[in-house]
Amino acid sequence: MKIHEYQAKKILSEFKIPVPKGDAASTPQEAREIAQRLGGGVVVKAQVHAGGRGKAGGVRVVSSAEEAKQFTASLLGKNLVTFQTGPQGVSVRQVLVEEAMDIEKELYLAILIDSQSLGPVIVASEAGGMEIEQVAARSPGKILQVQVDPVLGVQPFQGRKLTYGMGLKPELVRPITDLVSNLYQLFVAKDCSLAEINPLVVTKDGRLLALDAKLNFDDDALFRHGELRELQDTSQEDPLEVEAAKYDIQYIKLDGDVGCMVNGAGLAMATMDTTKKAGAEPANFLDVGGGADEQKISQAFKIILSDPKVKRILINIFGGILRCDVAARGIVTAAQEMGGVKVPIVVRMSGTNVKEGREILSSSALKVTLVNDLGEAAKAIKTSIG
Repeated sequence: MKIHEYQAKKILSEFKIPVPKGDAASTPQEAREIAQRLGGGVVVKAQVHAGGRGKAGGVRVVSSAEEAKQFTASLLGKNLVTFQTGPQGVSVRQVLVEEAMDIEKELYLAILIDSQSLGPVIVASEAGGMEIEQVAARSPGKILQVQVDPVLGVQPFQGRKLTYGMGLKPELVRPITDLVSNLYQLFVAKDCSLAEINPLVVTKDGRLLALDAKLNFDDDALFRHGELRELQDTSQEDPLEVEAAKYDIQYIKLDGDVGCMVNGAGLAMATMDTTKKAGAEPANFLDVGGGADEQKISQAFKIILSDPKVKRILINIFGGILRCDVAARGIVTAAQEMGGVKVPIVVRMSGTNVKEGREILSSSALKVTLVNDLGEAAKAIKTSIG
């Protein structure tokens, strides 16, 4: 789960990580009042769940409260299109108005889970304010990585390594060490999958400030954090993903046109590979789980049918706890409730009650191609492309 920058900064403050003074505004008048309180010269930032806001015109330094009001009015209610949003953009419903800073240096700092060591890693760079992927591609020597022992936490020698590796003065060793240690405590306490400050700035008077912040949380740990659930802004998320979450369906919207429905994450990945092999692109990742019932299957199929980009559907079910006949009835029920299905459907079923499941689909009004394995599925998808 993602949250907005202003929300992330409030959490950073709780963990004694310094941030600029400011507040969120939902109306132009609120933005004007906040700017007045901060002295007029402020930065106004669109609050969306996407990077690249500055390049997209969603961030501006203004010199007066009236200018803050006018810029806020130009943002609210509009869709901001960045390199992370796609052409449709995301709606701006709030802005963050905060004090403008006199910056000497911009840095990058983040903590995430390293897939190789299977533990937390600190990533830092002297090239802050840029997309870290670009820095890694162009100047890999500027990327520092420090593994954190989950038992010991951040150690003083690691703080020194980060400070000097980012080209900072010796007097910043203690502030950097304290800040990184506090960020790590936040990362663990809130079950983060990412805690990123970009840029972390050194001001001309020698202070460290988190000028921007991004916190992502592990969805599977949210049951421990009711306070975080309240911060979720579903207007920033794909409507189909929001709908899927209501039924505990693992769904991620993609850019292709082959709707995929599978029970099991590994099987879902194999199904998506099969789609690619057929010369097509999956429209989604969808895993109903091994223990899905008829209602859950029906809801999952409705979600696929609700995507206007879907031109054909590939269903791959391995019957175990989820019997094939249960899956088949859920599919047929959803099709009836949606007023029919106009796109071709390729179904591969095996396992418990596969004969009954195939018979239910064959006797339905659906345009179904039943296959025995993924090789046949790829061929059927290729045929449906034409």
